[in-house]
Amino acid sequence: MSSEPTEIQGGDERRRAAEMSLKRGYFPAEIPGYDPEWFLGIGAYGEVWVARERNTGRRVAVKFYTHRGGLDWSLLSREVEKLAFLFADRYVVQLLGVGWDADPPYYLMEYLEKGSLADRIAGGPLPVEEAVALFRDVATGLVHAHGKGVLHCDLKPANVLLDQDGKPRLADFGQSRLSTEQAPALGTMFYMAPEQADLEAVPDARWDVYALGALLYCMLTGGPPHRSAKTEDIFERTPELSERLAHYRQMIERSPPPAEHRRRRGVDKMLAAIVDRCLAVDPERRFPNVQAVLDALDERAARLARRPMMVLGAIGPALLLAVVAWFAYRGFDAVLRESDDALTTQTLESNRFAVQLAARTASNELETRYRLVEQMASSKEFRSLAARALADPELHALLVRLVDPIVGPTEKEKLRAKFLENPKRRELQGAFEAMLPETTRPSQGEKVASWFFCDAGGVSTVRVPEGRTIGRDFAWRSFFQGGPSDRSDQWRPGPGEHIQQTTLSDVFRSRSTYRWIVAVSAPVYDLSPEKKFIGVVAMTAEVGRFVDFPGDGDQFAVLVDNRDGKHKGVVLQHPLFDKLLEKEPQLPDRFQYCRVSSDDLPDPLKGDNKYRDPLAADPDGGEFNRRWLARVEPVRVRGNDTGWLVIVQEDYKTAIEDTLTRLKRWLLRYGLIALAMVALVMAAMWGMAKRLSGNN
Repeated sequence: MSSEPTEIQGGDERRRAAEMSLKRGYFPAEIPGYDPEWFLGIGAYGEVWVARERNTGRRVAVKFYTHRGGLDWSLLSREVEKLAFLFADRYVVQLLGVGWDADPPYYLMEYLEKGSLADRIAGGPLPVEEAVALFRDVATGLVHAHGKGVLHCDLKPANVLLDQDGKPRLADFGQSRLSTEQAPALGTMFYMAPEQADLEAVPDARWDVYALGALLYCMLTGGPPHRSAKTEDIFERTPELSERLAHYRQMIERSPPPAEHRRRRGVDKMLAAIVDRCLAVDPERRFPNVQAVLDALDERAARLARRPMMVLGAIGPALLLAVVAWFAYRGFDAVLRESDDALTTQTLESNRFAVQLAARTASNELETRYRLVEQMASSKEFRSLAARALADPELHALLVRLVDPIVGPTEKEKLRAKFLENPKRRELQGAFEAMLPETTRPSQGEKVASWFFCDAGGVSTVRVPEGRTIGRDFAWRSFFQGGPSDRSDQWRPGPGEHIQQTTLSDVFRSRSTYRWIVAVSAPVYDLSPEKKFIGVVAMTAEVGRFVDFPGDGDQFAVLVDNRDGKHKGVVLQHPLFDKLLEKEPQLPDRFQYCRVSSDDLPDPLKGDNKYRDPLAADPDGGEFNRRWLARVEPVRVRGNDTGWLVIVQEDYKTAIEDTLTRLKRWLLRYGLIALAMVALVMAAMWGMAKRLSGNN
C-alpha cells in the first residue's frame, strides 16, 4: 500500500495522465451522451477518464472498474452508496450517474479543474491562515458526512479536490463506512490512525479526526506526520500487508509526537494543540468527534479576536498596578496564599478521613447484603423446596410457556394469573417469606426494598412483597446474566449464561419514587452432586441508603456509579434528592440523566480544590453552585472495587474563605495603621527639617 494509493484529479498527475492517454487510444466503455476527452489516471481497481457531456459541454470525471479479475464488486456499490448519502452536499464531490450494467461498470462525478489539495501542497507548505480555512471547510464537510452516518476512513490531500473558488470538496469514498458497519477499512500510510491499521478494526469517527490532524499538519509543514525516507523504505521492503500494518502501528506508537508544525512561524499554541490532540496515538485522548475539532477552532478564533482588546485593556492598568502594588502587597499576598494553601491542605486531609469513613460505611452495607443473599442461596431447606417446586410438571410447563416468544401478550397475562395461583408456587412463596430474617423484611424498614427468586430461565417465581413482577422474564437483567448492563428484554440465556457468584447489579430506577435501586444476587444450585443451577435469589435496596454521612449543607457525601456501561457517571445519591423528596412524592425524571464525567471527578491522590458539584446546573440546585473542596474514595467489597465512588465535598467559603476574609481585614487594618505611622513620621521629619531650616 503506497502512501497515495488513489487517483488524483489535477497537477502533475493530470500531465502524466495526458501523456499516458496518448498510449491509451480507447475509452473502456461507451457512455450515452458523453464523449471521451483524455485519460486521467489508473488506480487499484480501474481507470479514471475525463469526458464531455454532448448536450451541455460540461466535463465530468468517469471512474471505470476495469480490473475484473481482482475486483470486489461491493466496492462500487459501497462508494456509490456513500456518495448517494451525501447528495447535494457542497463539501462533497457530487455523484452524477452510475452505469451498473455497463461493461465495465462506472460512475460519473464532478470534474474539478483546479485539482487536489495534494497538488496545492506540492508547491510547499500553505500560509497558516489559508491552511486553517481549508482545514475548517474539510472538517465541516466531515461533520456533514458523519451527521449522515458516513465515515470517510481515507482522508488525505489527494482525496480533497478544489472547486473553482478554491474551496475543498471531499472525494474518493471507496474506503468509507457507515457508522453502523463493522467491516474494517484501511486508509493511507501516514494519514491513517494507528488503531485503523488492523484488519479487524471496527470503524470509528476518531479515525477521521486523526486523518484531519494529519491533513492540517501536512498543509503546515509540506508532508504528513512520521513520514521519512527511512520509514518509507521499510514499508516498501515489507510486501506482506499484515506485517506492513504492524510496522506502521509500532512506528507511530514508538515515535515521539510530531513537532515540526510547532516550529512553523505563525502557528500559535492553540492551533498546535489542536493538531497534537487530533494526532494523539491513544484514541481516548483525541477529540471525540470532528464537531469537537470545529468547536476548538471556534474557541481559538474567539480568543484571537479578543486578544488585541485584552492586551490594550490590561497593559496600562497592569503596569500601574505593578508599580504601585509591588512592594505594598507582595508580603500581603504571600501571607494570604500560604494561609489559603495551609487551610486547603488541612481541609482536604480532613475530608480524606471523612470520605474513607463514608466509603467504608457503604462497603459494610454492601457486605451485609452479600452475606444475607448468600445465606439464602446456600440454605439447604430453600434449595430443596425450590428444586421440588420447580420440578412440578404443571409449574414447569407454565414457566416454559411464560418465556416462549410465540406466546402473545394477552395469553401471557392469563398464564401469569395461573402461575400466580399455582399451589406449588404459593407454597414456595410462603416458605421463602418465612425464611427471611425478620430484620431484612421490606416491611421492617427502608434498608431492603424487596427479595425475589428467579428460576433458571429468568422468570420471577417468588417475591417479597408480592407484586406484578411475578411471572415476568428477567433473564436479560444484569442481576441474572451478570453483565455490566441490562440486555434487550428479548434476550434469552444459553447454557451457563447466568451469574456465577454473588453480584452487584447495574442500577435501575424505582417506578414509584424514581430513586436508584440496586440488586445483590447470588446463584442457587440444587442439592444433587452435579449442583444443577436452578435460579437466582436477590435482594434489592435503594442506593441512597448506603452512605450514611452526618453532614450538613456545607459538607456532605455524594455517591457516583463509575462502572462501565450505560449508567457510567450517574449520581446515585445526593442531598438534593432528599430535599426534593421532602416536598414531592417522587423525584423528577431528569435526574436519571445527571452524570459526572471522569474528567470532572476529584483527583484521588491530591484532592481537588476547584471541584464543581454535579447538580449545580440543575434548576433546583442553585444552592450547590459554589466552590467545593472534594475528596473521592472507591467503595470496595471483599477487596474488590465495586465501581462506586463516594465524594465528600466541603464548601470552600465556609471552610476557608471566611477565615481568609477575617485575615485580610486584620492585615488591611494594620497596614493602614502602618501607613498612617509612616505618614506621621514623614510629617514629623518634615516639620523638624523645616524648624531646623528656620533656626539656621
